[in-house]
Amino acid sequence: PPGPRPHRGQRRDGEPEFRNLRGILPVHSQVPGTVARAPPEIPMTDIRQAMPLLSSNEGIWEGWYRYYDAEGNKIDEHRSRLVCRFPTSGPYPYHQTNHYTWDNGKKEVRDVPATFRDGRVWFDNELISGWAAEVPLDEKHRTTMLHWVRKGEPDTYLYEMIQNSDCGRYRTRVWQWIRAGQTRMRTLIDEHKV
Repeated sequence: PPGPRPHRGQRRDGEPEFRNLRGILPVHSQVPGTVARAPPEIPMTDIRQAMPLLSSNEGIWEGWYRYYDAEGNKIDEHRSRLVCRFPTSGPYPYHQTNHYTWDNGKKEVRDVPATFRDGRVWFDNELISGWAAEVPLDEKHRTTMLHWVRKGEPDTYLYEMIQNSDCGRYRTRVWQWIRAGQTRMRTLIDEHKV
């Protein structure tokens, strides 16, 4: 008989799962030497259903970006206001607009529309190219990972980890800037939902 619905990333028997592009692979197979496969739980065309954590980020987020060099010295900081939305029409099922403001009056606006396929959000604009994906092995369902390359700096790539609070009102983010396999700098971001 069916029991209670398991958490996303967990099988009905309580074992964790790993989601890949073909479906769900249990971490431990019942039969030694084999890998059990199950059909995908949801269609990978509905971004809100496939990425509920990302969907919970819809709205306006305000906070601070703080940049540190490889030695841990703060080299910059600015306020931020991010608008995250899921348009119901048009070519982009996810659209984010970042507003940055420095104390000296400098302002920047970055527009990041994104497509959705294979269980990931994909972005490609004049500044960056990369993807975002939820981390199904996080049984608390708090983690999103991103990877991107800055187009003007092909030797630099970034990984970002986003942690959402259980209440949904706060998130903390870390960007790791890597060049030639070494840390170039880090960005620490603290935000609250408006």
